[in-house]
Amino acid sequence: MKKILIANRGEIAVRVIRTCKRMGIETVAIYSEADRNSLHVQLADEAICVGPPASAQSYLQADKILEICKKHNVDGIHPGYGFLSENADFVKKAEAASVEFIGPSAHAIDLMGSKIASKQAVEKYGVPLVPGVNHAIESTEEAQKIANEIGYPVLVKASAGGGGKGMRIVKSEAELAAGMKASISEAQSSFGDGSVFIEKFVEKPRHIEIQILADKHGNIVYLHERECSVQRRHQKLVEEAPSSVLTPELRKQMGEAAVNVARACKYVGAGTVEFLLDASHSFYFLEMNTRLQVEHPVTELITDLDLVEQQILVARGEKLQFTQEEIPCNGHSIELRICAEDPTQDFLPAVGKLERYNPPTFDFVRIDDFVYEGYEIPIYYDNMFAKLIVHGKDRNEAIERMKQAIDNFKIEGVPTTLDFGRFVMNHEAFISGDFDTGFIGKYFSPEAMAKMDEDLMSAAALFTYRLLSENKELVVAESSSSAWKSRNKKS
Repeated sequence: MKKILIANRGEIAVRVIRTCKRMGIETVAIYSEADRNSLHVQLADEAICVGPPASAQSYLQADKILEICKKHNVDGIHPGYGFLSENADFVKKAEAASVEFIGPSAHAIDLMGSKIASKQAVEKYGVPLVPGVNHAIESTEEAQKIANEIGYPVLVKASAGGGGKGMRIVKSEAELAAGMKASISEAQSSFGDGSVFIEKFVEKPRHIEIQILADKHGNIVYLHERECSVQRRHQKLVEEAPSSVLTPELRKQMGEAAVNVARACKYVGAGTVEFLLDASHSFYFLEMNTRLQVEHPVTELITDLDLVEQQILVARGEKLQFTQEEIPCNGHSIELRICAEDPTQDFLPAVGKLERYNPPTFDFVRIDDFVYEGYEIPIYYDNMFAKLIVHGKDRNEAIERMKQAIDNFKIEGVPTTLDFGRFVMNHEAFISGDFDTGFIGKYFSPEAMAKMDEDLMSAAALFTYRLLSENKELVVAESSSSAWKSRNKKS
């Protein structure tokens, strides 16, 4: 595989290009007219405009992308995440065009893309499921019968898609008909598929996901877990690895369950199996994402593995070069998604120019981004423009380092989630590890964030006063770079 086209944009396109450069692989970037000045366009060996700003006219133009592959002698396509990354038809077309899709088969994408079909498949392998049904509900009467059997509250969920669309929490029989109608309507408009099913609503759940790798020779491993419970509107904002609540025994159980999910769909490549973990630490299969995840860097930093490199090696037909027992879990890593949005206005998305963009440069920090000072955040795409990732010898050190990194990340021109990240890192519930997916709803508000900022400023002022009065010097400890960063700085 000598030349790879990245069928994506933004930070993931930059991320893939950097690994390709280190591996000696040429890269072809595609870009829309809105992304003409994006960093991935500048870094790639070749860059081709694929259409107007709208995704449907550019990054989702499968046939045009494959034409570019043919014209530029491309061997493989890396889809990143989003856009065509989980489009089974695109995989089939790539295969027909003799271009290697760096990801799973169309069969695996199709199977895991349906929440109903995936539940039916993994159930045969003994993977724990949330109480409910794994078939489409045909009527409100059927829904009422099922809900009465498993008990309220229940969750009405779309079979297709994700991101919280087509999902409704129903707390009583009186709400069920309206909840079903709303869920079906949203599922139909979002995914073109109005199929919904019902399962027990797990209260106070944690969102735990297991990273897996599988080669074409039947070898499958799990790369520990990620905690992704700090979310707004079912979208993650803070992720960490490993989770603060999993015991070695539970980690092994969930890891083996994830491997069985991969077996259920004959998976190849890097994928993520998502689970809900309830208050009693029982876990249930949620879904499988058949692609690389946004939060993959936290796994890379604790395992010292480059997941994009592993995807490419697997696509080449190479065997995994390590066993389950050989995968390390070194220290702790935390990621904060830097999004152009205002947390004080219900995380309202924003656009505008980055008048100032100065990321921290500590050796324990990794920045995945595609922007620079003066860059104009476009309105057409997801508003995440950077990821701030830190690594420490343990969770406490990682939290402290994230605080330090946030305080030294200077951004002006658009509102961002940096202040929200500071709020999370300083909140007792997060520090103690006693939180769930309801963290934002339970603890966060503009007033709570302002109050915390005042308290932190007062504490800092008192600390400084004491240092000066006692004539002491504040010393900041140094840290060593991770092997992963050392390898990738060269690119």
